[in-house]
Amino acid sequence: MTVAPDTPRLAFTDLADAVAALRSRGLRLTTPRRLVLEALFAAAGPLSAEHIADDLRLDLTSVYRNLEALEQHGLARHVHLGHGPGLYALVGRGEHEFLSCERCGAVRTLAPEQLDPIRDRVRELFGYEARFTHFAIVGVCATCAGQGQEHAHPHEQEHSHGDYVHSHSHAHEHGPEGRHPHDLGPEPGRRHP
Repeated sequence: MTVAPDTPRLAFTDLADAVAALRSRGLRLTTPRRLVLEALFAAAGPLSAEHIADDLRLDLTSVYRNLEALEQHGLARHVHLGHGPGLYALVGRGEHEFLSCERCGAVRTLAPEQLDPIRDRVRELFGYEARFTHFAIVGVCATCAGQGQEHAHPHEQEHSHGDYVHSHSHAHEHGPEGRHPHDLGPEPGRRHP
């Protein structure tokens, strides 16, 4: 099982603040690290290391090293949304927690206080301090639950393509195995926004 670093998050609002935070922690701002930071700032949601490496044409190992450094120093966190790779996002403006639909890939990003009643109940029943920043709450969204997986339905919310999360409106068509075609991975050579 992967373990999220227990590093307090650093507060920052833009790239200049993030760079200053890095330098205050003794980290150098290499070209790959700057490019990774810029990709995270430009993203509409969490990204995989693979997506960043492909988009920036960087070595995957270098991207992972930089993402791990950013996470260890409180600038980024990774989250697991179902069966895909870990996805990374900046946390300068605050931590986020996630709901993920296992049928269509819809993702809801939530402020931690929105899940406090659930966290309170888990504490009350089991004595655990639950966090949903590292692993999303996975289930079936209201649209999928109401229509069944064989129907197409529009989502005007965030959703995962396996290696990144973004938001735009389109109909989700499910294939024979109930998987959204995007869950099969991006088309070879196709660059994503």
